[in-house]
Amino acid sequence: MTGGETGTSMIVPHPDSAHVELLLGAYVLGALGHAEDTRVSGHLQVCDACRIAYLDMADAPALLAMFSEDDLLDGPDDLDGPDGLGEQTP
Repeated sequence: MTGGETGTSMIVPHPDSAHVELLLGAYVLGALGHAEDTRVSGHLQVCDACRIAYLDMADAPALLAMFSEDDLLDGPDDLDGPDGLGEQTP
């Protein structure tokens, strides 16, 4: 190490690497083609900002899996219950 370095490394994105934030939703749902999936995966390895955005939405598929197709089609206005989570009140 040279003077002033603390032992921590900072990942800096390659200047030719465009941010992939617009593709992250499709990426976490597994809806990208092979080429785009590879591009996003590679970019996430070098870009802290996009990796943080990815981590913020990475749980979306698991959360969506908790709902039935009917729940998702009905939308939030059709949910009953005091907590708005679909629990029916007696």
